[in-house]
Amino acid sequence: MLSGERFRVRYRLSGSEPEAYAKAKDICVEQTVEFPEELLPVNFIRDEVVGRIEAFTAGEGAFFADISYANETTAGEFTQLLNVIFGNISIKPGIRVESLTLPDSLLQAYKGPRFGRSGLRALLNVPSRPLLFTALKPMGLSAAELAELAYQLALGGIDIIKDDHGLTDQCFAPFEERVKRCAEAVAKANRETGQKSIFVANVTAPSHQVLARAQQAKAAGAGGIMAAPALIGLDTMRQLADDDSLSLPVVSHPAFQGSYVTSAENGISHAALFGQIARLAGADTSIYPNFGGRFSFSRAECESIAQATEAPMAHIKTIFPSPGGGMTLERVPELLAVYGRDVIFLMGGGLFKHSRDLVANCRHFRDMVEKF
Repeated sequence: MLSGERFRVRYRLSGSEPEAYAKAKDICVEQTVEFPEELLPVNFIRDEVVGRIEAFTAGEGAFFADISYANETTAGEFTQLLNVIFGNISIKPGIRVESLTLPDSLLQAYKGPRFGRSGLRALLNVPSRPLLFTALKPMGLSAAELAELAYQLALGGIDIIKDDHGLTDQCFAPFEERVKRCAEAVAKANRETGQKSIFVANVTAPSHQVLARAQQAKAAGAGGIMAAPALIGLDTMRQLADDDSLSLPVVSHPAFQGSYVTSAENGISHAALFGQIARLAGADTSIYPNFGGRFSFSRAECESIAQATEAPMAHIKTIFPSPGGGMTLERVPELLAVYGRDVIFLMGGGLFKHSRDLVANCRHFRDMVEKF
């Protein structure tokens, strides 16, 4: 009845070996049939629908179980795929999703990023160097003031200028006015410099307004859209990426995702969430807190994200890792050595702190990466 095709999830399980193995067995049932195993009929449900432990190994301070599931349990739906991977068991302690192994037969159900690394490079006419990214801050500035900042940032050579994730539709900078002014400001700078900077509008909003805001942003001249998938839903972000009437790059913001990754024993690994899952959800670039900044991510965790953004996933395009959060110009040489060229450096306050001349600061930033 079923195809026999299966996908795998690696889970990190805490506790003693018997406790960890019991958790693995529980996952097999809880994530599929959620029914007393002893009462299951002796047929394809028991043999194929129930999850299957493919490997169980000891690791540093924990145990790891590779559990496979029939492709058909996902119904070809992204929401159900996530549910099988980490549905009910997300409520249980001592279980963490480490990585996904998804066969081509399952990945065919998903388009993934529309642009990916090569598409974004072509759009911005940046064939090889790292891309430069910044956010319009602080909250409280008027739409006109934010547009003036956007103009200076584009004039200085920043490739992607986005709304800060806290800018939505506040009275001091209403969405429609802000996006129109900022897109026009970036376009004006492009005419003066000959560059291809883009303005990215934050479309994180109440669910019934997300698509409308994305359409408004495109009509106003925005070159991309940003969403926080933990707030609007991962599948909603996937819809934005798949929508041919939009056809805009999608930036994924990590707001509200922190609790998924900040525990070593629970949640989802950095690589799986910001790398693999972000790609499945259609993100062209995945923002995450860089190591050494004001957040707690380690260098190894950040490197694992970067690796997951480019690991083979059938037709699913590679995407850009975008480290941010406390970035400074002084750290650029160090970060170039870690990430190489295929990265989008997100720098906010660090651009303003370097000197009082914002345009000069941006040009200095660009000069640093162009020399790499």
